[in-house]
Amino acid sequence: YDPNNVGGMMRKRRKSKFKEAGVGVALGVDSDEEIADDSTDEEDSEDDNDAADLFGDDDMEDDMGYKQRAEVLKLKREKKRLAREERRRQKRERVDAKRKAQLRRAFEPVQLVENFCTERDDAIRMADSPERYYDWLEAKKSVAATARKVLAISDDIDMEEEEEAMWIMSKIPAFSSEVATAVSNATAAAAASAGGENAMVPDTDDVMEKADRTIIESIVYALRYMRGEKLEPEFIKRYRMDIVTSPAVRDNLYRIMDEDSEWERMTEARTKIEGVLQSFREEEEEPAGGKGGPEVERAARLKEQSKVAEEKLNDTVEQERKVQEQLDELEKPKEKGGDDDDDDDDDLFGDDDEDDEAAKAAKEEKKQTLKNHLNTLNTLLSTQAEEVARLDTKFHEAEAAANAAAAASSQGNGNSESISEESMAKMCRDKLWHYGDFSQYASSMTEHRHIMDMKGYLNLIKEGNEAIKDKAAHIGGVSSSSKDKKKRSRRFDWDYYRTCVSEGLRGVCYKFVLPPFRVGIKLEETLTAAGGFSYDRVLPGDEDEDDIGDPRQWIAPVVEGPGPKEFADELIGKGELVMLSNPREGTDWDKTPEMNDPLRACRYVAAMELAQEPRIRRQLRAIYRSEAVITTRPTSKGMGAIDAFHEYYGLHLIRDKPLKEHFPPDDAELERRRAHLNADELKELDTELKKREANSCIQYLNLLKAERSGDITVQVHLPFVSTNIEDASTPWYKLPADKRGRDRQDVARFMEALERVYFPANGDTDEWNEERRKILRMALVNYLLPQFEAEARRDLKDASTRIGVEASAQNLNTMAMTGPYRPSHLLGESRFIVPTGELPIVGVCSSNDAKDGTFLAAVNEKGELSDHLAIPGGTSVTSDKMRERVITFLMQTRPAAIVVGSGGGVSSRATARKLGEVLTQATERWNNRLIQGQDEDDEDFEERMLAFSQMHPNHKDEDEDIDWKCNVDIVDDNVAQLFGRSVRGKKEFPDTAVNLKVAIATARWAKDPLSELAYTWSTASDAGVFGTEMLFLNVHPLQRLLPKPLLLREYERVLCNVVANVGVDLYGACKFDHIHGLLSFVPGLGPRKANNLKQSVARIGGAVSSRRSILAKRLLGPIVYNNSVAFLRVRAIDELQDHQIHPLDDSRCHPDVYQRNKWAVKIAVDALELGDSAAGDNDEYAISAIRDVMQNSQNEVERLYNETKKEWENVYGPTFVVDSWEPRTSVPTERWRDKVEELDLETFAEMIQQSGLGKWLSHLNMVKWEYRLPFQDPRKPMVPPTGETLFRLLTGETDATLCPGKEVTGKVMKNGDFGSQVKLEGDVPGFIPLRNLADDHVESAEDIVQVGTVVTALITQVKMEHMCVDLSLKKEDFKKKSSEWERPQSLPPLDDHFDRAAALTIDEEKDKERESRLDALRLTIGSSNLGDGETGADGQPVRRSGKVTRRACAHPAFRNAKHDEVDRELNEAGDAMVGEALIRPSNKSCDSLAIHWMVRPGCIKVIEVLEQDKDTDASIGNKLIIKKEVYGSIDELLGRYIAPMNDRVEEVLHHRKFLDKLEDEIDTKLETMKRAQPQGVFYFICWSESYPGYVSLRFIMSKTPRHHTIGVSPEGFAWGPKTYSSMDRLMNDFKKNPAGPGAKLQSNRPGGSSSSMSSRTTGTGVRTDDSNRQSRWGARSNAPPSRWGNSIPPPMPPPGPPPNFAPPPGQPPTFAPR
Repeated sequence: YDPNNVGGMMRKRRKSKFKEAGVGVALGVDSDEEIADDSTDEEDSEDDNDAADLFGDDDMEDDMGYKQRAEVLKLKREKKRLAREERRRQKRERVDAKRKAQLRRAFEPVQLVENFCTERDDAIRMADSPERYYDWLEAKKSVAATARKVLAISDDIDMEEEEEAMWIMSKIPAFSSEVATAVSNATAAAAASAGGENAMVPDTDDVMEKADRTIIESIVYALRYMRGEKLEPEFIKRYRMDIVTSPAVRDNLYRIMDEDSEWERMTEARTKIEGVLQSFREEEEEPAGGKGGPEVERAARLKEQSKVAEEKLNDTVEQERKVQEQLDELEKPKEKGGDDDDDDDDDLFGDDDEDDEAAKAAKEEKKQTLKNHLNTLNTLLSTQAEEVARLDTKFHEAEAAANAAAAASSQGNGNSESISEESMAKMCRDKLWHYGDFSQYASSMTEHRHIMDMKGYLNLIKEGNEAIKDKAAHIGGVSSSSKDKKKRSRRFDWDYYRTCVSEGLRGVCYKFVLPPFRVGIKLEETLTAAGGFSYDRVLPGDEDEDDIGDPRQWIAPVVEGPGPKEFADELIGKGELVMLSNPREGTDWDKTPEMNDPLRACRYVAAMELAQEPRIRRQLRAIYRSEAVITTRPTSKGMGAIDAFHEYYGLHLIRDKPLKEHFPPDDAELERRRAHLNADELKELDTELKKREANSCIQYLNLLKAERSGDITVQVHLPFVSTNIEDASTPWYKLPADKRGRDRQDVARFMEALERVYFPANGDTDEWNEERRKILRMALVNYLLPQFEAEARRDLKDASTRIGVEASAQNLNTMAMTGPYRPSHLLGESRFIVPTGELPIVGVCSSNDAKDGTFLAAVNEKGELSDHLAIPGGTSVTSDKMRERVITFLMQTRPAAIVVGSGGGVSSRATARKLGEVLTQATERWNNRLIQGQDEDDEDFEERMLAFSQMHPNHKDEDEDIDWKCNVDIVDDNVAQLFGRSVRGKKEFPDTAVNLKVAIATARWAKDPLSELAYTWSTASDAGVFGTEMLFLNVHPLQRLLPKPLLLREYERVLCNVVANVGVDLYGACKFDHIHGLLSFVPGLGPRKANNLKQSVARIGGAVSSRRSILAKRLLGPIVYNNSVAFLRVRAIDELQDHQIHPLDDSRCHPDVYQRNKWAVKIAVDALELGDSAAGDNDEYAISAIRDVMQNSQNEVERLYNETKKEWENVYGPTFVVDSWEPRTSVPTERWRDKVEELDLETFAEMIQQSGLGKWLSHLNMVKWEYRLPFQDPRKPMVPPTGETLFRLLTGETDATLCPGKEVTGKVMKNGDFGSQVKLEGDVPGFIPLRNLADDHVESAEDIVQVGTVVTALITQVKMEHMCVDLSLKKEDFKKKSSEWERPQSLPPLDDHFDRAAALTIDEEKDKERESRLDALRLTIGSSNLGDGETGADGQPVRRSGKVTRRACAHPAFRNAKHDEVDRELNEAGDAMVGEALIRPSNKSCDSLAIHWMVRPGCIKVIEVLEQDKDTDASIGNKLIIKKEVYGSIDELLGRYIAPMNDRVEEVLHHRKFLDKLEDEIDTKLETMKRAQPQGVFYFICWSESYPGYVSLRFIMSKTPRHHTIGVSPEGFAWGPKTYSSMDRLMNDFKKNPAGPGAKLQSNRPGGSSSSMSSRTTGTGVRTDDSNRQSRWGARSNAPPSRWGNSIPPPMPPPGPPPNFAPPPGQPPTFAPR
């Protein structure tokens, strides 16, 4: 105890009392007190010494007045306070640095991320703001964002907020739909009030203005809530409905957040453009080298600007002082009050003195407003101070420049003056831009793209001006005129432009063409203004001269007299025009007149500047969007692969589809289509437009997918000129690239619009107009069209990505809004009266693999594993022994339902059926356990009851009268399968089989799907990103094409919305890990804050007795508490039996309505008519009243349900659908008779509003419905899959993969009287009726096919309801074209722009090619199929020729081509063919094939295949052999050999030690690492450069890098004589014995080697040859036998290759046969 340091000890006690369990405690690292030094005592002593300042210093002058002394003391205290804060900050930084260093030494970075121990985690956890707002608020800390005022809700809307709200309103289509609906409703209401006759039509403009105003105010208030009060969208949507009144705004709050960020990005870019314009203006006023007059003017102007900025700074300082004084005045009573905690509790939970409540609320609101205003002023002070400093610096620079210019002028440097004048003439500043016009245009821009257009134009001008200055400086012999000495990035495509401009070609070209910025103004007004362009137009800033401008400045100049050639020759003679191209010797210069044209460079400059002008780009871009089309063509790969059953069919031949169909219609078209439509028709129109846009965008995503796979090409272009593009001999989809280039696109509309403003108004000669036309065409074809095409493709991708993300989010929302599984015995009861509750469930994981067993997992009411049963693989559930075990298991657990996961495929269906039979026996035994059987005597009965009591010790006697009811269903186990193989599954059940974990997760999924989805999100990646596991769920078929960050952001928002609708049980989420994930999606919380809340609840005993205690015990900060408390359910549990639970703590009501304000209590008291005295401070009486009202309302719900059901059955019979009845929508308001319905809540809300407490009507209505249905689950119960859904889950097949007309392969399993049963791939059952076995009549199926025969049949019908596919072997069906089969209804319809005629033509060509091959095969077979021993025409037995011949094979992967041709086809296809294989006849023999497998781009491996059992030379062998492995067909060869090899390649590419570099580069890296750490052993793997398809394992042990060559096979990775199933296993063996599997380890036995060859043993235990010691790591022995494609082992290479160039196992150093 130190009496001199009491303050320090008390602070330590408070710190330890409220310390949050964080890094130091949980992870075993020193705490803050242990890390901190002794500087605390020094600070305390300094704090004590500060008391002396209150009384002043002894040496203060006696004659100083009181006010002066007070001011000095105040400044002194402020200075010491700032110094003390700085010392404390430095101390915290030292403590944090020391703790972080200890954490880095103790833990891996991944562990720190998983346990939320990074700096970012600490910052998020400690901030009292929503976790999901952290990045959003951090992004707003820029100067531009913080300078914005943070206004309160009661403040008026300023111009900046309204401008942003209107901009956001234009970006979201839902707002315009709401406005149109409001107009339609007003019209309908007026017609209804007038009785339909002589109806008074309302003022449409007035209605639209009111609707617009409502939306704008709602957007502004929503943004204020987000920025100022830090309320999350889900909270605003539900608890600020009275302020944010627009439903469309409440439904698009997240979109508003995104658009707000886009608005700030756009305004920031616009501010930068304004700064660039200002710098241009200042540069324009710089001197041309004369007397320095402009410098003096610029310095004077900057001095004036600095003075004005300093005055503004002083005004802001004065405002800050006044606001601080007001705030200090308001906080004085608080300082005198004594107990801050009590005041806070009164503010949060309501004060006992009701008279002061309104005053307190007003005071707190005023304090908050002043604080926000003070923060804004502080930020503004910082900004203004920086502006003053900037202007002061620029003033001094300008003053110095003026002095230097004056000095230069006094020296009479006339040479520099002439150079500057020439440079100014070359720049043509008045021709390229106008400050007033550009400033006005920049301030009006509201699109980021338009701002970037202006930025590009200004950068182009700047580049040209810099080039002119640099050349002038170089000629004058001085340094560059550029003040910026830093290296800047240069666009190399502008180098020629810089050269041209520096030679003065700007001035030349603008002697006969109109300047670009004037062309842009004319073009914009000509196309958009009602009256067209006016030649009297005056530019902004020039109005003081005359109201009427000079028309001549808007007309292109005309060169009088000479033509272009003479004009150019004249300028060349004067030296004003320079030829930038000179002929080289030996070139045909005269044959290219364009290259010899002296005006070519001038046209280039004019075209470049014209193409970059922002107005021109904006108007031409709009024309391009309205005219452009999309065309798709199949590639050579797609031409052979795409047929009517291919997934890309319908996408490969889209011709001239308008680009605008992929985007929403513009405002004019939308307004025209919405005119005179009622509300229902407007809704249908909006639905139709959204559907069309969504379908087009999803189609484009599929186009991107097909283009990425190399099957089609997508071209965005203008319509082609018909005279140039049509070629009768070549179909449009086969035209070469040179015949569909940009020079053949129709630009007539562009040229027409540009020529109207670019050509002289009074005309000119054809020669000069042709020069201008060349400029326009060059600007269009060479610059604008490529950029517009790239922009269109980028916009298409962005729009499609947005729609794809929304579609994925909608699918996830459907999954999340699936309620808990409701057993069949509860389906007859309404869930609003008999809730599902928490039930025990048994989950089943059935495996279709005989090696894996089937598991039954029983989970209790909370989802915890209580028991499980394993059924070995290959054992039937219905076998005698296993049946009894299953029955015993089920009787012990007595689940409410048994759910079987669909992951087992068709076997899951069989398992469900068998379990249903077993369950029937189990329930029968249980329910009859107390009944003595007829053949059972008393002794046997008592013995059975004794055995029953021993088997079920936990059985309760009160359950004897309750029958056990249970049923079996199949459920989707997509999420469960992910859990079984995830990291979180391994953490929760480390020693559990995968299938058992899947069974547990299946049961949990049935209990609560939302909890499992949230649990899936809870795992973070190494980078700290949560939710990455969800990317592995099959949410949407195109989710792999979507950006992962956008997808995860939308997934998180969906889960936040659903969790906000459902609510979270606080006790369960803090106690059970599999439910804890729900807390992360509660508004205000997140993964880090949820984890912190869980730890805090555990510290106080594991349970929270009320919502009030969450804040009272500092579990959450005030802002986070306000966001989250209404979504946290505090329910009655066993741990809280001694506490009185407030009934509204388990409701959606916010504590503001029943704790801070007693309005919910007043509603209950008034409903029971207990009088005003009952609504006092007695909490027990209030809770009793609330319970009575809730019971009354819930009884009313039951009465209404029974009454509705009875009325329905009286009219329609027993057909009432229980699930369709919902109290909110199915019951009219007038039928409610509960007590709360009798209250006038609207009047009550008006009274509250009149008293100055705000708008609370939505809260009061929520109280009414929570009395009736407290925290009712809005999710509908899980429906077991049936029909198409069940077929897809069990088989993995859809209409796209199994459809009529498609060929499939299967095995005949059984022949019956009506046909043959076939088992297809994926265990899909198929059936071939007798009539479809052959074209002729069939008596018996065995006459056609035998059991075990593999057949290729045609699908005729898919019966998903019966889980069966009908097949056919009839030749008549095989002859039908693929396009003749009916397209399944579930597939998207073919596009209207799909060229069906071209598709039929391609099908006919394929059929002809196939028939020709079959004819050749029949001809060959007919000449040889004479039977064994038969003779031909010459009497000799028929023999095969034995020559290599072309094969009659129609397989798409087969090519009758040479080695080089196949390689060329693979290489030309590029990345699209990686992993693919093409097969050709081998030149080695007539009985072999060659597989060309593309391992990676540019690397093709050739594999030899031996053929056996061939019918003819032209046929493919019935047996295909690779290294003794037999394959039955090419498909089997590709599936069993190439596909596994591709998997091995993927494993190599994703291995942690793989480097995609050259071998020499890796060796260099190894040597560098070895030098840095000599004791280490380093290794990497890469692709072998000497042997295609092999892996090189490169390592370094001493000084020289070594390597091993590893082969890739379907079985694994071959290293020496051994094959490893994975690369990791191979690496483990390599670490044990780096020399290789066949090398001997060091022996402990003394003596030399028994071998006759001199050898020695190294220190590493590897024997090496003394004759060549440098190759101790090399493979000096012969390579092992081949493991690859040669049927005959090739000759072994000569012994003794260099160690670093050892051939791979079984591969000789020779080329593949051709």
